[in-house]
Amino acid sequence: MTPDPVATDRPASRIERALRTADETRVIELGSGAVRRTGRVFADLFDSSPALVVADENTFARAGEAVLASLREAGVPLAADPLVLPGRPTLYGDYTNVTIVRERLAALPGAVACSIAAGTLNDITKLASGELGRPYLNVCTAPSVDGYSAFGAAIAIDGFKITRSCPAPEGLVADLDLLRTAPQRLTATGFGDLSEKIPAGADWILADELGVEPIDPVAWSLVQDSAREVLLRPEAVAAADPDAIEALSEALLLSGLAMQATKSSRPASGAGHQFSHLWEMEGHGLDLEPPLSHGFKVGIGSIASCALWEVALALDVAAIDADEVVSRAPAPTELERRVRRAVSPAFADEAVVASERKRLRGTALRERLERIRRAWPTIVARAREQLVGPARMMELLRAAGAPHHPVLIGIDMERFRASHHAARMIRTRYTILDVLADLGALDDAIDRLFAPDGFWGRHPEP
Repeated sequence: MTPDPVATDRPASRIERALRTADETRVIELGSGAVRRTGRVFADLFDSSPALVVADENTFARAGEAVLASLREAGVPLAADPLVLPGRPTLYGDYTNVTIVRERLAALPGAVACSIAAGTLNDITKLASGELGRPYLNVCTAPSVDGYSAFGAAIAIDGFKITRSCPAPEGLVADLDLLRTAPQRLTATGFGDLSEKIPAGADWILADELGVEPIDPVAWSLVQDSAREVLLRPEAVAAADPDAIEALSEALLLSGLAMQATKSSRPASGAGHQFSHLWEMEGHGLDLEPPLSHGFKVGIGSIASCALWEVALALDVAAIDADEVVSRAPAPTELERRVRRAVSPAFADEAVVASERKRLRGTALRERLERIRRAWPTIVARAREQLVGPARMMELLRAAGAPHHPVLIGIDMERFRASHHAARMIRTRYTILDVLADLGALDDAIDRLFAPDGFWGRHPEP
C-alpha cells in the first residue's frame, strides 16, 4: 500500500524503509485524512474478517464515527457493537483491562480488533490480541507515545510493570489531521517520551562498549536520526505546527519500529524510562485528573539521566581503586535488604530478582571494572557527542509545554533523590545507573547532584 500522497516524501520514505525491517507491521497509513482509509487498510490486511472496534470514551469521541463509517464503506463486517471502555481506567495499563478486551474478542470467533487508541489502550489491545494469536489494527489518536508500532506491551500485573511479549499491530492508521488537533498535553507527552532517546542512546553506547548489549545500527538509525531533529524544535511542537507534529509522529513511529526490529525496548529506553516505570509501579499520578502521563514522567527521567551522565563524564575512572570497590560489593542478603528498603513491597520480590541478576561480585566485578577502565575514554567521547546537558534538556521540555522539574509532576525532592536508587533496581537493563554502581560511585554521584552546588541543588524548584 502506498503512503498518503499528501504526506511529504521525507516521512513516507523513512517509514517505507523502516517497514522493511519490521516482521509484524505490514502497513502504516500516515497522512492527512488517513482515518477515512481505515476500512480499506483493514480489508486489505484481514480479508473478510469481522472487526471489533475497541476504544475508550475519549478516543471514540474523537474518531469512532469516522472509523465505523470507513469500515462500513469498505464492506468490513462488524463482529459486534464497539467495545467502549471508560476513559479514565484505560489511561493506566493494568492487566484487568487486557482481560476485558481478550474475553470480548474470544467470544467472537475470527474477529480482529480495530482499536482507536493512544498508548495505553493500544498496549491493552495489543496484548489481548497477542494472547489469542490474532492480529489487530490500531488507529492512532495522538502523537503521544512510541509504542504504537513496537513489539510488546507495557502492562502491569499485580503492580509490577514490564514489557510483555506480544506482536505489534499489522496495520497502523495515523491521520495527521487527527494528530494535529490532539490535546496539547498529549503532544507534550509524546515530546517527553521522545526526549529520552538522547540519554537512552548514551546508555546503549555504554552497554555496547562494555560488551553488555551491542548496538544494532539499523535500529539506532531509526531512532536517533529522527528524534534529535524533533527535539530541537520544541516551540513548534508546542504550537502544533503541522510540520513539527508530522515529524514528531514520524519519529515516534520509527522508534516503535526499531523496537519491533530488535524485539527489545533497548533502542528507545534507558535509565530515564526506569524512573518513569518506577513511579508508574508506585501508582504515582493515578489520582490526578487526567492521570499523569507516561511521557511526562519520562521527561523528568530524561533530565535525571542527563544529570547523572554529566557527573559520570567528569569521573577519573583510572583513579578508582578496584580492590576497594570489589571488597564493598554487597552480598546477596545485603543486596536484598537494600532493595526491599528502597522499593514498594508490592513489587519488591521482582526487584530483588532483577537486581541480583545484574549485580557482579568478586572476579566478575573486577573484570567489569577493568573493562570500564579500558573503554572509558571511548565511552566519554561517544557519550559527549550523543548527549545534551541536563539544563538544556530541562529547557527543551519546558519549551515544548512538558513538565521540566520533578515537583511539577508531584515528586518532591526527597522522593526524587530516593528514586535514583530505586530506579536501578527494577530492571536488568544496563544504564548509567549501573556503571556508576559498578564503579562504587553511585552514592557519591547522587550526593553531588543534590549538594547545594550540584545540578539539583541549584534547581530545587522550577
